[in-house]
Amino acid sequence: MPQQVSPSQKLWSQLREFGRPKNQRTSNGNNYRREFIIIGLGRFGTSLAMTLNAYKHNVLAVDNDTNRVQEVARVLPHVLQLDATSIEAMHEVGADSFDTGIVCIGTDFESNLLATVSLRKLGVRRVIAKARTMTQQEILLRVGADEVILPEHEAGVHLGRRLSAIDFVDFMELGPNISVVEIVTPDVFVGKSLKDAAIRQRYDLTVVALKRGEQVLVSPKASEIIHKEDILVVLGKTENCEKLC
Repeated sequence: MPQQVSPSQKLWSQLREFGRPKNQRTSNGNNYRREFIIIGLGRFGTSLAMTLNAYKHNVLAVDNDTNRVQEVARVLPHVLQLDATSIEAMHEVGADSFDTGIVCIGTDFESNLLATVSLRKLGVRRVIAKARTMTQQEILLRVGADEVILPEHEAGVHLGRRLSAIDFVDFMELGPNISVVEIVTPDVFVGKSLKDAAIRQRYDLTVVALKRGEQVLVSPKASEIIHKEDILVVLGKTENCEKLC
């Protein structure tokens, strides 16, 4: 079972891999391993840390709650009890050597804000913060966060769009009003080639794949004939995807 660590010389030994120069990081295939420090180990922060760790990235998970740290240490290799609002403590454990810092503190906005500012002052290249309201999002962006997510809001929007557009099989929002959407093929396109369907010209959408049963045709050719049971995977403005249904 992984051992709980504390800000000490032992910690430096355990986490020395995080302090390597940027050009010496190990790679997995064509993808470089990235280094993340995640602050706040509630359900969201823990799930995020476990997912990144499962993808073989280097993850240091931080929380100021001893019990929570001990619990998460059972499933993550590098967990640290630390007051992330203290820039001195963050500097001591080498927070400035991480590619990305993610602040996942949900209930204490002051701590969320201070941790975000600490990461920015330490020069972490990319700082992402979690917010609960639009007002918090605006404040976090103003103090230097590169990106602020509202998980509950985004989950609600995602579900609402799925429920309101019955022909949307699924979708992933890439940015404001930009999505990758799976759409049940409208009858008007059945039997036509992608070229004749002219989806790009009519709707300003790019067909990135066709799902046909268990088969997925990635970047299908313009001559590909659309079948009745096909699912179109398109990229573009969400509002244009809705017009395609």
